[in-house]
Amino acid sequence: MTIINCGEIQLYKGSGKVDLLLWITIGFIIIGFVILTSMKKNMESKVAFIKANMDEENSSKAKSVIWWIWSTTAWGIASMILVIWCFHNHFG
Repeated sequence: MTIINCGEIQLYKGSGKVDLLLWITIGFIIIGFVILTSMKKNMESKVAFIKANMDEENSSKAKSVIWWIWSTTAWGIASMILVIWCFHNHFG
């Protein structure tokens, strides 16, 4: 493991733990983004259907849209936590 001093910041090159965490973070974000964008059109059509048929019972479609919103929010929060953790392990 090589230590590089850059002023007050020390960078550790060759640390397998940091490299693995970095790749897990990048993979999680990219895979999540691909899944999110692939489901976006489907959710937009469900929302349009619900808005067009407000008088009818659309609970199953509404539940799937709500679950999609919650899971997207959870993915975003998890991505932010992974990025912060990655920076903390790399620079802190």
